[in-house]
Formats: sequence, structure tokens, C-alpha cells
Amino acid sequence: MTNERKLGLSRAVIVGLGGAIGFEVFVLLDYAYFHLAGPSMVSALFLCGFINILTMFSYSELSAAIPKMGGEYTYTKAAFGGLIAFMAGCLRWLASVFGGALAAVVFPQQLAYFFSILVPAAQNFILVSKPLITAIVIIILVVLSIRGTEEATTLIVVAFLAIFGVFLASGLWSTLTPPAVLPSPSLEGLSKFFAATAYTFTMFVGMRSLVASAPQIKEPGKNVPKALLLSTVLLVAVYCGVAYVAVGVVPAGDSVESPLLNFAAEKIMGPIGGILFAVAGMIASISSLSTAMTVQSSILGGMSRDGYLPNVLLKAHRRFGTRYVAIIASSLFVITFSITGAVEFLGYAASFGSLLVFALVNLSLMKLREKEPHLKRPFKAPLYPLTPIAGIVLSFLLLVFPMILRDVNAESALISGIGLVALVLATYYLRMVGRYRLRVAMGGVSLGIGVLLALLAYLSETSFELLIIPRFPTSVLVFVSAVSILAGILNIAAHARKIF
Repeated sequence: MTNERKLGLSRAVIVGLGGAIGFEVFVLLDYAYFHLAGPSMVSALFLCGFINILTMFSYSELSAAIPKMGGEYTYTKAAFGGLIAFMAGCLRWLASVFGGALAAVVFPQQLAYFFSILVPAAQNFILVSKPLITAIVIIILVVLSIRGTEEATTLIVVAFLAIFGVFLASGLWSTLTPPAVLPSPSLEGLSKFFAATAYTFTMFVGMRSLVASAPQIKEPGKNVPKALLLSTVLLVAVYCGVAYVAVGVVPAGDSVESPLLNFAAEKIMGPIGGILFAVAGMIASISSLSTAMTVQSSILGGMSRDGYLPNVLLKAHRRFGTRYVAIIASSLFVITFSITGAVEFLGYAASFGSLLVFALVNLSLMKLREKEPHLKRPFKAPLYPLTPIAGIVLSFLLLVFPMILRDVNAESALISGIGLVALVLATYYLRMVGRYRLRVAMGGVSLGIGVLLALLAYLSETSFELLIIPRFPTSVLVFVSAVSILAGILNIAAHARKIF
């Protein structure tokens, strides 16, 4: 794959918007509005944008100083190396997989709404065939990603902005009921507000795909930071404006079966509005899914380059120069998660992974400021160290508040995330196996297995619909888990110093 620098500032902004724009707004606002925050969802979106900007300052400095393939993985490797870098890469990849799966779910949903207006008889067939349609869309985009088609990004972004511009103009022209967008000061109100922020946070993080494109951007020290910040500001303005109009025409107490924005558009502009938004939803889902494929291959390529993953993932297509093996491998995971159709779970899972990565990026910035004080930094994060500290604190707060509400979807996403992190630990230590590292590797594997067994013990006592968990005696699982975790910790502690 060529690293020729051919993208200027305007194209870089398009890349950022193309990665973040649109599909989440068609699917995530429903749950955030009707089940969590109500009209204060608009303020939650603003807070999402604010947190995103804080961390984009860190991305800007790091991407300008280290414009290499791998993004977050590369930054954490430069700052911490080893396990933390591998963890960051895997979390980033998993968040992208969950986000891609969510984008794939949106396409058949919007397709069904499109036909519900034009050909109502076809709607039920599409709803029943959602998993098949989702898989077909992903396969088509895998082929396009391998071919390296990127010219459509500009057209997709322009079409998306045009349709939302029509929606905003029509909504502001019509009679709106001004919603109370500030959250209730009560504990329950604030908890739901922050839970909505955590749930919708993934709507803003796609623009970090711009970081993966840094090697192709002209003058990255100047253009990458500008493009990241411009993309964030534009996205906050569009999302908050669209949400404000939607909640102004659709009261929170209404019983709405169709997606919120489609229903609002149809209410404002008639059937043509519903059709326009269905088209916008399909366009946005395809755009974001295509970008996710590219980002995933970049992350896997970075980790393969450093020997953490098999070298075959670096293999480039003879004709198109794309890492087709990495693209195909990622697509299999996207298909697996997308056919479940569990929108709320996928939304939380993508957000949780992104929030953890954001915290690691901010930590990496602080570590590199201390570790490499003389590193050339064409851009420096303003108000350092306040901005990275605020980004870290707010990221962890958003992880906590859904747990306070005991939101079952949030709990399921967090439990699955912990299980996947345990597998990441086991994978990392297995890759370390060598003549002098076998015992440390076995300790890491033992630790990962112990965490997984602890999760099984918890799940055996609760209902968990997303995974089929066989019932084991809880006492046996707890005992074996405790022994495995203790053995893993003792092994690592006893022998890690000799290696690191």
C-alpha cells in the first residue's frame, strides 16, 4: 500500500466526516430519547462533542508527531510499549468491529422504512431477511474495500449533508415545540443524562479514522490537527441541530415504532421526508461501514508489523495494493455481530471500547511529554495537562453511569468487553512464548482463563440473552477461577522482571 501524501486539508476533513458521519444518528437517538434522557439528549450530544474535542487535541498532537500506520496502537506503543499497546490496538479494533456491525444493522432497517412508504407489501419480507441483507451488504463492501475505491467518499458526505440541511431548514420553518434540553438536576435525571451520553458517544468517534489516513495527508503536522478539529465542530453542530428539530416535533411520550428521525422527517415534510431520510440512512451506513473496513485493516496491519499478529495480515493485493487478508478477517467478525441485530448492545459496546481507547490516548500523550520531551511536535495540545486529564476523567465517568442505572444492555456490553479483554490478555502472552518467556506466557494465559471462568460463574447465576452459556456449578467455577488468577499473578510477578 502506497503512503503517497496526496490529501489536502479539504479532503482530510471529508475523510474525517466520512468516517463519523451519519449512520449512528439514525439508530442510537431512539433509545437515548425514549428510554434514557428525553429531550436532554440534545445536551448529551453536546457533551459527547466536548469530550471528543478534548481527546482530539491529544490525537492532533500525537498524529502530527507520529504520523505512522496504526493510530492509537502506534501512540501507546511509543509511550508504554508491550501489553498496553497491544491492548489499545485490540480495543480500538473491537470498537471498530462493533461500530461496523451497528452500521450494517442500519442498512436493512432504513431499507425496510423506504419500502414501507413506496411498496408496503415488501416491508415484512425485508424485516424477515435482515440478517441476509446485512451479510450481503458487508460482502459487497469488502470487495469494494479490497479494490481500494475511495472516490465515492466525497459524494456520500455531500449527499448526507444536503439531506440533513433540507431537514433542518424544513424543521426550523415549521412550528416546533421548544424542548427543555437541559437535564434534570436530580440524581436520576443526571444518571440518565450521562447514560445517554455514554450510549451516543460512538456517534462522534469515527472521525479518528482520519488518524489512520495521516500517512496520505500533505503536511500532517498542520493539516491533521486542523481537519480533526474542523470535523468535530461541524459534526457537533449538525447532530445537535438535527436532534433539536426531531425532539421538537416528536414528543417523548409518543409511541413511535419507526426510527425517530424518519418519523420526524415524515411529520415535517410528508412521505418525501421519510424517503429522503431512509436514503440518507442507507448512504451513511455504507459510508461508515466502508471506512470501518479500512480502519480495521490499518490497526491489524500495525500490530502485525510489530509481530503481535500473524504476518499474513500484512499481505497486500497484487493489483490494488490493499491489505485484503486483514479486511476479510475483520469482515467475518462484523458479520457475526451484525446478524444478531442487537442495536442497544452494539451501541454500548462500541462506545465502551472507544471510551477506553480515548483514556489510553490521553495517557499516552502525558507519558510521551515526560518520556520524549524533545520529540518534534508540530502541534501541541492547548491547556496541557488539563485537557488530557479532563478527557480521562470524563471517559471513565461515562463508563460508570450506565452501571448506576443497571441498564441491562450496558451491563451486557461491559461483561462481554471484559471477556474479550481476557482473551486479548491470553493472546498477548501466547505470542510472547519463547525460550525465556514460557512461564510468563503461561501465567498470562492462566490469568486470562481465570477471568473468563469468573465471568462464567457470574453469568451462570444471571440471565444473559446474547450468549448461550452452559450451566456449571458456581462453586466449582469460583474455585477454579481463583486458583487460575492467583497462579497467573504469581507467575507473572515472579518472572516478568527478568524479561522486561
